[in-house]
Amino acid sequence: MDYIIHRRIAFDRLDWYAVNSDRQHSITLTTRCPEQTQAVGRLLGSDARAGDVFLLSGELGAGKTCLTQGILWGLGGDEYARSPTFVLMCEYYARLTLYHMDLYRLDSVDEVIDLGLDDYILGEGVCVVEWAEKGLDAFPGENMRVRIEDIGGESRALTFTAESPRYSEMLEALRARFADDSAHAPELPAVSDEAQ
Repeated sequence: MDYIIHRRIAFDRLDWYAVNSDRQHSITLTTRCPEQTQAVGRLLGSDARAGDVFLLSGELGAGKTCLTQGILWGLGGDEYARSPTFVLMCEYYARLTLYHMDLYRLDSVDEVIDLGLDDYILGEGVCVVEWAEKGLDAFPGENMRVRIEDIGGESRALTFTAESPRYSEMLEALRARFADDSAHAPELPAVSDEAQ
């Protein structure tokens, strides 16, 4: 029988800073376990709007699919996101359709362009693209870039970069969620884990 376990996840570090210009903003958030990474994704998904695009980069096993799982749950989906490495894209239905793309098997920007992803990227759903660094020039419009780094054990550094008012607003919401005048970070809303 399946059941849901609810946990509260707390964070212990958040850095907020402007990078390079008044237009570009970044947040670096450190998570200590996959559930925290999913919880950050859940917050992004709950704030997501039609047409939002999240471009993820990071090494194999960094946590790109884990963050995508949280985004899907934040959109109200109840499925588990799976890495679409061999199929290039998976669709998940929730409050907004999530188009989960994976460019790992592609070798050039031309191959990314040839896929014709514009209908999804410019559509009414939410797009999450893993291995986005393989085709950054192929993505028109505004987006949020997310660099995920393995910093040891289950800890990850997630660096979110925005260059537009829409995504800067999302970064500010993340910063406000985790920033605290005291030495303690606030707790996140409950995170659901499915166990068997």
